[in-house]
Amino acid sequence: MDFAPASNRRRCGTVDANNFVLYMFMYEHNLQPHETNTLTDYGTDPAVIPILFLVGDMVMTTSSARAKRAHTNSRDDYRPIFPHVTLKCLGQPLFRSQQARDYACMLDLDREVTSWKCLAMAIVNDSDAVRPRYWPLDFFVETESEAFLVTVEPKPKPTPTWVLKVAERTGNRLKNLSLRDLDPVFLKNAKDLMRYAGSEVPLGDRVRVLAALEEYGTLTLAEGLSVIRESKPMHSIAALILSGTLDVDLSEALLGPDSVLRRSDK
Repeated sequence: MDFAPASNRRRCGTVDANNFVLYMFMYEHNLQPHETNTLTDYGTDPAVIPILFLVGDMVMTTSSARAKRAHTNSRDDYRPIFPHVTLKCLGQPLFRSQQARDYACMLDLDREVTSWKCLAMAIVNDSDAVRPRYWPLDFFVETESEAFLVTVEPKPKPTPTWVLKVAERTGNRLKNLSLRDLDPVFLKNAKDLMRYAGSEVPLGDRVRVLAALEEYGTLTLAEGLSVIRESKPMHSIAALILSGTLDVDLSEALLGPDSVLRRSDK
């Protein structure tokens, strides 16, 4: 059951990342495409993989719509949050919370992350119940070696067993994170840098910075700022870091005058 055009598919394990958020196989159930923002566990037979999944804006579902009507977590809960520019996001950046937006800044600067997608939907269980249980999702993340789902909460929150089972059936690991799980130094530096995303560096300033690095090997952040002549210094240095032209350790300490800038190896 593959609704994605062959020309648009990019495989990553069990996921077609350009169109599919989650996979399931229910050939025994005559499923049809249906538009919704809900990811539902319909089945009770353990012999069948009972998972609904989202395909961009298309979901495979049965004729039952009770879960959708009762579901309280909707796309309206997700909204744009500053900073509005992203680096690796596929699709529209919509976030459920400030914490999720902060985590996305880290995703953009994580070298192992190749892309990420906002998930404006939730996993739902007991779809025939009057008040079905649901678990909100925030991101689908791809690295060179794996793809996984992420939920970001303000405080630590245990992951229900049924949520883990649903995630396992899709072939994707679920990360249930809170701010306590995140490196505070990397998080702060990522947030500070992403404020400058979208800034452009004039050719003259880029050449000056690279020439200085060619001569001295490294520059402190303060020295790098002093080299800029044609644009706003912090905007240009941050843009060179975000583009991968310059390298700086974002986990060692908060960015400051003595932070060491190097020319990136890539």
